[in-house]
Amino acid sequence: MATQDNEPEQRVVAVVLIALIVLIIGGVLGLGVFSARGGKAPKADGKPAMAAPAATTAPAPASASDASVVVDNGVVKFYFATGKADLAAGALGALAEAIEAAKGGARLVISGFHDATGDPAFNAELAKQRAFAVRDALVGAGVAETSLELKKPEVTTGSGADAEARRVEVVIAR
Repeated sequence: MATQDNEPEQRVVAVVLIALIVLIIGGVLGLGVFSARGGKAPKADGKPAMAAPAATTAPAPASASDASVVVDNGVVKFYFATGKADLAAGALGALAEAIEAAKGGARLVISGFHDATGDPAFNAELAKQRAFAVRDALVGAGVAETSLELKKPEVTTGSGADAEARRVEVVIAR
């Protein structure tokens, strides 16, 4: 008979433990989804919020596998991993000012750069593909192609790091 008296208490403890486990699992999954979206919480309309443009200058990526984007004195600089044309996370956020300017009638100039090491033809083609990736992101954000000017890829010479040469710049033509 004593075991029947404890049965309701055991059920309450079991329900509390199950609820706690469900909350922990839900929190972990929610954090994973939040991190996968680049840390951007959805807006009220259900679309992910755009990150504010970076206002600081940052050096080119330190390693060959890094891709990044920075805003330096109004120039959006995309740095690419070696042999890749994939845009870094936060690309549209960094382009927010340029996108608004283009939608307001300004012209955007997209310039691709590459280093002098390796096959020059391959480097020029890769720089072109990187510039196209930036162009496609801008067009996808609603910028008219007629507002974009693509410049021929340029070789970066001098004593700069090769990572600095693997870049595409977007400038608002004033």
